[in-house]
Amino acid sequence: MQEWAIPKEKILTVITDNGSNMVAAFKNTTAEETSSEDDSPGSSMESDSEIDDQRYHHVDMEMARTPCVVHTIQLVVHMTQKETTVKRVLDKARSVVRLFRKSSVATQRLLDQCGVIVVNDCPTRWSSTFNMVTRLLTVKDAVCQISNDMGWDSLLTSEWQKLSSLHDLLLPFAEHTKTLQSDTTSMSLVVPALFDLLSHLADFAENTRYRDLATLAEKMRSNLNLRFACLLDSNDVLTTCSSCLLCQPDCL
Repeated sequence: MQEWAIPKEKILTVITDNGSNMVAAFKNTTAEETSSEDDSPGSSMESDSEIDDQRYHHVDMEMARTPCVVHTIQLVVHMTQKETTVKRVLDKARSVVRLFRKSSVATQRLLDQCGVIVVNDCPTRWSSTFNMVTRLLTVKDAVCQISNDMGWDSLLTSEWQKLSSLHDLLLPFAEHTKTLQSDTTSMSLVVPALFDLLSHLADFAENTRYRDLATLAEKMRSNLNLRFACLLDSNDVLTTCSSCLLCQPDCL
């Protein structure tokens, strides 16, 4: 702010991810005393303190912090990894993916038949589990045929069906993640996206034939309401109007 000459009164909020270091950095408390990531070997305690005083000089400015919407949404999505029955199907899908990724023969056959290969998921990559499931479902017939020829275990018919339902559960989350992660996205899109996700989870829980997925959808809905209470709960102390970040500071 000092380097770019940005006055305090023009800062409505600071958007960060949900890392504990980010949460701590913008708490309205005293400045942090150390910064382990930037400490250089051999530096004295006095010099470290001086650097931190300069770096966290803004701490008493009481700037409001807003959690990154997409990062928070992905924390809700990660609840799929905590449901035992869902995790079991996902783990089996991952094992199939690993077999194909390790075999150049299977990969080439899949590429020849479908023009694409299977993809791994990654905990730190947004929507990666959805992408893995989507690709597997896309090449399902070829995967089953090649797995059978190679003597590998593949997913059972019931497991493919459950994987398809899980895909339907995660689809709106992936779509909104893709839209909201853009640097040009307006905050005015956030509340409609959250209401759409809440509506989707309620409909899914009511209509799915899988009881464990219905339970998961209800848990995700509760978690979404909890994490975004500052935007969705009119009784929450931090609640403001849905377009507050587009209004004048007086609206906050």
